Amino acid sequence: MNRAQRNVTVLAACQALLLTGNAILIALSPLVGFELAADKAYATLPVTTYVVATALSTVPASFWMKRVGRRVGFMSGAVIGVLAGALSSYAIYAGDFLLFSAGTGLAGLYNAAGQYYRFAAVDVASGSFKSKAISFVLAGGIVGAFLGPGSAIWTRDIFPDHLFLGSYMSTMIFAFLAIGLLMLVDIPPPSEEERQSGGRSLATIAAQPVFLVAVLGGMIGYGVMNLVMTATPLAMTAHHHPFGDTAMVIQWHIVGMFAPAFFTGTLINRFGVLKIMLAGTLLMFACVAVALSGFEFLYFWSSLVLLGLGWNFLFVGGTTLLTECYAPPEKAKVQAINDFLVFGTVAAASLTSGTLLHLIGWHAVLYGALPFLALTGLASLWLLRHRSA
Repeated sequence: MNRAQRNVTVLAACQALLLTGNAILIALSPLVGFELAADKAYATLPVTTYVVATALSTVPASFWMKRVGRRVGFMSGAVIGVLAGALSSYAIYAGDFLLFSAGTGLAGLYNAAGQYYRFAAVDVASGSFKSKAISFVLAGGIVGAFLGPGSAIWTRDIFPDHLFLGSYMSTMIFAFLAIGLLMLVDIPPPSEEERQSGGRSLATIAAQPVFLVAVLGGMIGYGVMNLVMTATPLAMTAHHHPFGDTAMVIQWHIVGMFAPAFFTGTLINRFGVLKIMLAGTLLMFACVAVALSGFEFLYFWSSLVLLGLGWNFLFVGGTTLLTECYAPPEKAKVQAINDFLVFGTVAAASLTSGTLLHLIGWHAVLYGALPFLALTGLASLWLLRHRSA
């Protein structure tokens, strides 16, 4: 196994640990928030602090890695992950809602750092292996799809007087394991030129059509995915589906998100990144069409699987396309602004989803996604035609 393959394997394992902790946090934080909050209207505040902290931390995380290198940057994030688990656990023990919300906010910092695992794989990959490296690292998330919910179930009753305390203590263990794995990462530190030079201005870089389409693909892919996924459990509950059915739909959605990563890179190399992004957009249109067709379990299940597949093609495609936009001295700021825009969109989608569902209904959430999907589809098609001309 060469250095690039070894690094990708380690980063994929770290991605698996990150997504396992994230799955626990996303699944349980609303429940813990409801238990701890004096005013139940604020029960989702812990999830909000997590999402917002992720969006706000993407830029400083990228520039911190530019200064100290990928390995130290990732290990710093994992240390914060351990502290986040400790703070959240103590907050549950103490029954302190605000402290718990602060703990989930710290977890957002860890998540922001972990989002750069996919870019780190590109640092040591070359040629056709770049798209495969991104894809394989994201494939680590398939472990989180099963290990996260399973861990939450196995550990929630360890401390009978403090429900879910064991689950949040387990997130400390997963982050600590990531620290050990990251010691095996072998990525050269940034050169002096890379640390000191900023390259072209961000305005010049952002004016490139390739940059605009890449960022748009990531923003719309992740934003629409989050918009629909966040509303699905509430919509299923409103139509009297049991919790077990809802959990199965979300689990298979996560499988749809990450399982294709084993071959998305190969598809990009064969058909081209823009065609794969177009396929991702069409899969998301199909998701909306299926979801609008009925409220039975099969419609929710199949639409969420299609949603996951569409996200994978758009996100892996957008990340791959982004690597064409910058030179080495420019990568920190380009990756930073990309992830800030992507996760800022995710935060906005999270806040919008519940409001649309509550005020108008499930169909409003689905129709609301269509203009954004049309925009990214047209942009990808335009760039594909432009390159073919």
